[in-house]
Amino acid sequence: MTTDSAVIGPLLLLVETTIPQLRAVNAAVERFDAEIASLSPKLPDYELFDALPGAGPALAPRLLVAFGERRERFPDAASLQKYVGVAPVTERSGNKSWVHWRFACPTFQRQTFIEWVGQTVPRSFWAKAFYESYRERGGSHQAALRALAFKWIRILHRCSVERKPYDETRYLMALQKRNAPLLAFAAKAST
Repeated sequence: MTTDSAVIGPLLLLVETTIPQLRAVNAAVERFDAEIASLSPKLPDYELFDALPGAGPALAPRLLVAFGERRERFPDAASLQKYVGVAPVTERSGNKSWVHWRFACPTFQRQTFIEWVGQTVPRSFWAKAFYESYRERGGSHQAALRALAFKWIRILHRCSVERKPYDETRYLMALQKRNAPLLAFAAKAST
């Protein structure tokens, strides 16, 4: 720390001029949040995203915007996965091949899905089992979230096409019907 008035004086002025700007930004953010909160529930597909585990008032509108109103824009889940940057990119040259994440994508939308799937892990039985099995196989936290987002987008796309809200029980029954290894891992982990 310093006691030099030549350093302290200008920094004090900087703080004093920054505080009103921060207050104005906070007021603007509150106005945007209020507008989003009042408009979102009026949109036709809002119920599909509001019912999702962990979506809440902040992430449900963001997920709704990511899907958009024009369903023909993303004819299948893969096109949405690629667009938002959750689908991995495989490159090949000669005998070599490597996988990396997508750089050219709307990063705020990718962030929306990653943040939301992080909220689903403690709220969804299968999502927690998927995340834990991925981590147990040596995957990092971020890689597990991206893989989980990849899976969730497939489910959400189906919900969007069918215009039916997500139903955890229905999905678990589908996993059980397919004898999915994810359920075996979950049963093993819970004992």
